[in-house]
Amino acid sequence: MNRSTKTLHMAVTASSLLLAVGASGFLTAPRTVREFQLQAESPQFWNLVDHNAKLSVVGTGFGFTEGPVWDQAGFLYVSDETINKIFRLHPDGKKEEVIALGDPDGNTFDRQHRLIDCASVLRAIIEVTPDGKYKILADRYDGKKLNSPNDVVVGPDNALYFTDPTLDLVAGEKQEIPFQGVYRLDAEGNLQLLTKDLTQPNGLAFSPDGKHFYVDDSKQRNIRVYDVAADGTLTDGRIFGEEPGGKGDGVPDGIKVDKNGNVFVTGPKGIWVWDPRGNHLGTILMPEQPANLNWGDKEYRTLYITATTSVYRLEMKTQGYVPYLQP
Repeated sequence: MNRSTKTLHMAVTASSLLLAVGASGFLTAPRTVREFQLQAESPQFWNLVDHNAKLSVVGTGFGFTEGPVWDQAGFLYVSDETINKIFRLHPDGKKEEVIALGDPDGNTFDRQHRLIDCASVLRAIIEVTPDGKYKILADRYDGKKLNSPNDVVVGPDNALYFTDPTLDLVAGEKQEIPFQGVYRLDAEGNLQLLTKDLTQPNGLAFSPDGKHFYVDDSKQRNIRVYDVAADGTLTDGRIFGEEPGGKGDGVPDGIKVDKNGNVFVTGPKGIWVWDPRGNHLGTILMPEQPANLNWGDKEYRTLYITATTSVYRLEMKTQGYVPYLQP
């Protein structure tokens, strides 16, 4: 997620309230609300989601939601970048504070079921410990502070892969690394730069076979795909798809894939769905702009979507690929 999107959301909300109430206190204009829609570009879209699928709200009243991670105990971890906390969100909407932390962003579990967070204000990748504290896993590359880690995923080699744009760089703090990179962090704490050819790298994901790596660029509004070597090295970077949109429509952000390699990317007005060859199958239009998403429920056939002030749930026909559950 990026700070400009959060700022835009707050500005739009404030403007909507002024229009709705007006200086005299009387209702003057309705607030514009998007509608949930399933918009197919290909018949294949309906192999992934039912025509009559219903979107439901799991929880609302957040500042700006990010980083959903389903725990098999039956709840969701959710970052709130405005309130500066990570919560457990239960199916009945109950929230439990896990940790208070400046601008938490993308989350994942690693293979040891540790909760890993991109801590923007700390400019670090951290482990959130069960006692509500944290441990820094990486905060520097080549002796220089990271920018503002944004999203993180477990690779097929058990290493952590993360993006480091300047999207959430704290105002007034200096950018020490002169590029926005994508990194690999191994179990020994070694940090390896994989690529610096994106302007604002954001969401990232691996294909189920581990041979392809997707990362989107919020500034360029596109998704790149790379071939992955056994040591995690990325080669042959190329454009996988474009997600154009108007001002305020949202940009490419969180990425997840299903077990068949279809790619789900939050983008303008909703979630764009792509097949493994880069064909746009359709879009899940959301009532609030989504920033991220993840698979959940018992068989991981449900998308949990963090969208601005709320978290939504959408049952799918396809099954998600969850990297940290792989043997």
